[in-house]
Amino acid sequence: MAKVILLFVDGVGIGRGEAESNPCVKARTTIFRLFDTPHGIRSHAPLPYGGIPRGLDASLGVSGLPQSGTGQTTILTGYNAAQLEGRHVPAFPTRRLQALLAEHSLLKQVVRRGKRGLFLNAYRPTSSLQEERRRRRWVSASTVANRAARLPFHTLEDIRAGRALYHDFTNCALRERGFPLPCYSPVTAGGILARRVQDTDFLFFEYFQTDLAGHAQDVERGVSELEKLEAFILQILRLVDLTTTVCLLVSDHGNLEDMRVRTHTRNKALAVIWGQENGVLAGRLHSLTDVAPVVLQALEL
Repeated sequence: MAKVILLFVDGVGIGRGEAESNPCVKARTTIFRLFDTPHGIRSHAPLPYGGIPRGLDASLGVSGLPQSGTGQTTILTGYNAAQLEGRHVPAFPTRRLQALLAEHSLLKQVVRRGKRGLFLNAYRPTSSLQEERRRRRWVSASTVANRAARLPFHTLEDIRAGRALYHDFTNCALRERGFPLPCYSPVTAGGILARRVQDTDFLFFEYFQTDLAGHAQDVERGVSELEKLEAFILQILRLVDLTTTVCLLVSDHGNLEDMRVRTHTRNKALAVIWGQENGVLAGRLHSLTDVAPVVLQALEL
């Protein structure tokens, strides 16, 4: 049976080759230098470790700009959350989508199949009653999914012990808030994730800094985020056994790849797949709805 790593990176689409507005062109990376052409998705050079790129339909047959609440719910369940809601939902899933995640999320399906699931992200403590109330009201798709699967939530102590990562895996954002944590390089963080793969069958990690850079229309910040991410991902690929592991990198919608606008885009969302039978699995990746079925198929290889 294969192990599966699902790396979710928020707000990275596949755009055009315009360096002044597309950090994916300007960044010194290989994985993210992907372009949408009339002949399909093209890469600047062969992707490292035999990765196969794909562009995923994030519009899902619904008018309007793709959004995170419905996009992430779709990725984690395989159900078209935008069609279920009749619109694209930003940021956090609605009550209806939370119910969908509670019953059909990948983490819960992994547990139902008798396999080990792991959500690697750690949560920081709330600093006020107001923040705690807000956190209870606005819940991310991943939080709902992990809670429904009855899997543990990681804390800052798990970061210190090398058992988990914050969504900014360098811990810079936490250190700026005054939390005394080690400063991780992307290589160190990639090594932590790769070691945790040994403890599980399905590992899920999510990263949001890319979407924030896109909304800020900050090209240089976007370049920095992509270069950090590539170093992080390459370290994971160096350390895991790709003959028995599938690693899938996916996004929920476009944003970072077009800094001319502050909003999301209608571009195809990024996907790259590495590892066991990745050629066969890549052929099934066309839409956000395909991610969960591909993960479940990979777990049975």
